[in-house]
Amino acid sequence: MIYFSRTDIDSRLGSGLQYQIIMSRFKDWAERWKPAARVRTHLFAAAALWTVVGCGLATAGLFWCFGSPFPGSILCAAGGIAAGLFKGFLIIRKFAERNTVRLIARGDGRCLGGFLSAKTWLLVALMMTSGILLRHSSVPRPVLGVVYSAVGTALLAGCLPLWQAWQKN
Repeated sequence: MIYFSRTDIDSRLGSGLQYQIIMSRFKDWAERWKPAARVRTHLFAAAALWTVVGCGLATAGLFWCFGSPFPGSILCAAGGIAAGLFKGFLIIRKFAERNTVRLIARGDGRCLGGFLSAKTWLLVALMMTSGILLRHSSVPRPVLGVVYSAVGTALLAGCLPLWQAWQKN
């Protein structure tokens, strides 16, 4: 293993002062060009994302539910919607309320991508990956329809606090 002395590093990278100047310029550049937004815009972005994704998932789910034989299609659709309402009002709504409080506490001028926390962005990526894997699996579409309609309905039911906060701000 090769070890470098402090003078070797300084001669290769420049002095610590040069590094600080470069980082200061980078931070200034990043601050200048970040897509900053008001709290109201963050609330709208979060509510719109939940609404659009919820509508898309619920539509796909109901479409797949009604692809089954007639008596089963109504049961699939009703089960997915009921499960979604239960999850939306009891679980997802709490996440939306926490996200609303977090967005309001952060204040104006924050990066627009921060309307979801880093953990939530990871959860979004995990859910998208799960959806892709499920769609390409051998699970029958009516069963997927129940899952998709439940998740979509839950997102639609859970996003109400975000829309209410957006309307108030």
